[in-house]
Amino acid sequence: MTAELDTSGLPRLPARDGAGHKGTFGTVAVIGGSCGGGTMMLGAPVLSARGALRSGAGLVKLVMPEPLLASGLSMLPSATGIVLPVDGGGEIVAHEAAGVVDRVLKQASCVVVGPGLGADQGLSRGVEATVLRVLQQDAVAVVVDADALTAMGRVPELWRDFHAPAILTPHPGEFRRLADSLGLTLDAIDKATRPSAAAELAQRLGCVVVLKGAGTIVSDGLRVWRCERGHACLGTAGTGDVLAGLLGGLIAQYYNHAQSAMRARLGSRVPAGAPPLLSLYDLARIAVEVHARCGEAWAAANAPAGLLAPELADLVPGELARLNEPRASASGSCVPAKGA
Repeated sequence: MTAELDTSGLPRLPARDGAGHKGTFGTVAVIGGSCGGGTMMLGAPVLSARGALRSGAGLVKLVMPEPLLASGLSMLPSATGIVLPVDGGGEIVAHEAAGVVDRVLKQASCVVVGPGLGADQGLSRGVEATVLRVLQQDAVAVVVDADALTAMGRVPELWRDFHAPAILTPHPGEFRRLADSLGLTLDAIDKATRPSAAAELAQRLGCVVVLKGAGTIVSDGLRVWRCERGHACLGTAGTGDVLAGLLGGLIAQYYNHAQSAMRARLGSRVPAGAPPLLSLYDLARIAVEVHARCGEAWAAANAPAGLLAPELADLVPGELARLNEPRASASGSCVPAKGA
């Protein structure tokens, strides 16, 4: 199947409810962090949580290994915490984590899974079980990032267990590991084949793919779009974690999986005048564009390099508002998806 070129502009986000409260604007759960194998990864889930809050999400829950959770909450006191149980070596206990994930899914509007969850070459069975538990359900939208993508690549016949409405956010290395496990061969680095590579992965798993890098590609398998904005200052630790949280926050606020599924069934019978629903694909495009504009804004105000990821997250509200102004226009463009 060949993905179509996307010539549409970015949609505007619906107006926020002027009488809304924190329960109105969705709950994002960020599952991440690790302290096993002699390596501690604390900052990534906190940065994702910060990105979600800066996008306007009402509530964010940090779901982290027990030894790290208090520190994570001290870094972001606006969040609340849920403990991921670990053994004496700091590794996630698979059977206990499953119950935690099930409880989280009942509370969340969106789950971001993967930031700092484990070193690429040292993922434990507990990490793999946690990620798989999130992907096997089909009621809550999921952003799959970082180490969760590596864990996916270790699941035999992944497509049989992948049911979640999901956005995957691989950089080229993560893409290659996952693509190899699925028998996909297109190059995610070559500018000419990146659109087709993203579309092929999206088609195989029935998800949205955000293939990160210069000229980030967004595809749902049917369409491909490339962001033309951004700055090299974004090439530093933690900026991808902020993007994952920004995606999660927008999904929590503006995506309703049950209503989207119902409208897909109704087709042309959707009542006239029904308010629009934003797809995961469109929300991914919006998040990528805002993220890129934040990088440009920081560089213009500061320097070509030296950006810290928390500073990037703190620019999100202003750039999101500017993108949503009536005269704002999309700067993304369409690119061919040959051989997808």
